[in-house]
Amino acid sequence: MTDLSRITVLGIGVLGSQIAFHTAYSGLDVVAYDVDEAALEQARERLALLVPRYEGEVESAGEQGRARQALERIRLTCDLTDAAGEADLVIESVPEQPAVKKDVLARLGAVAPAHTVFVTNTSALPLSALADSTGRPERFLALHFANLVWRHNIAEVMGTDRTDPEVYADVVRFATRIGMVPIPLRKEKPGYVLNSLLMPLLKAAGELLTEDVADPAAVDDVWRIGTGASYGPFEMLDIIGLTTAHHIAARGDAKQREFARLIKERYIDKGKLGVATGEGFHCYPGDGGR
Repeated sequence: MTDLSRITVLGIGVLGSQIAFHTAYSGLDVVAYDVDEAALEQARERLALLVPRYEGEVESAGEQGRARQALERIRLTCDLTDAAGEADLVIESVPEQPAVKKDVLARLGAVAPAHTVFVTNTSALPLSALADSTGRPERFLALHFANLVWRHNIAEVMGTDRTDPEVYADVVRFATRIGMVPIPLRKEKPGYVLNSLLMPLLKAAGELLTEDVADPAAVDDVWRIGTGASYGPFEMLDIIGLTTAHHIAARGDAKQREFARLIKERYIDKGKLGVATGEGFHCYPGDGGR
């Protein structure tokens, strides 16, 4: 059993910032890495906005400045060696593009200590396709978080047939330590459990839009009212982020590629990236109430 206490998060976008903050909120020091100072400045803004979110939504987060103390446990850097040089666990949450992830994991493998465990937060990419990039496939697996980690606190844990079982167990214990409910998967499955269930819904919503059957507001109304769900599929896409949604759809079939084209032309090219920017398929004044 290895104690995974020195944590690094690579990629401080919407979900990466949540992972870093929640880990720090759980009492661990975190080093957060992104590519340059401009990205780090955006990360500082995202992390700062999580303080009032936690104070408003997480029980006891406002007591004794607990949420603000979490912010103080996060150190930002754009130097990969500095970020990973002493890490026990590195959580990769860079853009959902195979080439980008492989490049980051390869560079990480060259600078991280031999004992460091690498986990990826990829949403849909095949895990085995990334393993060799790390240079340590036996210490590589997936730890998949859902967006809004303080509300939806599952962490799906998935290895490959080369993942060391002891490393897998260490990551399960880490997930529990930071307040997640670990969901162990018995075999490798792109999309895990959550996205295997969710993706057909999102694909169907995309087809309804590209075929001009109904607009996003109508589709979301039908889903929420008809099922009692908290969010409609287009609201979910806004929470996930339209850049990630575009990357995933662009690798799909012809209907999905058409949806990717629509997302880019109508939304991404106009700076409408979802909840993170205040507008996507829907508008979100302030923090969007999310």
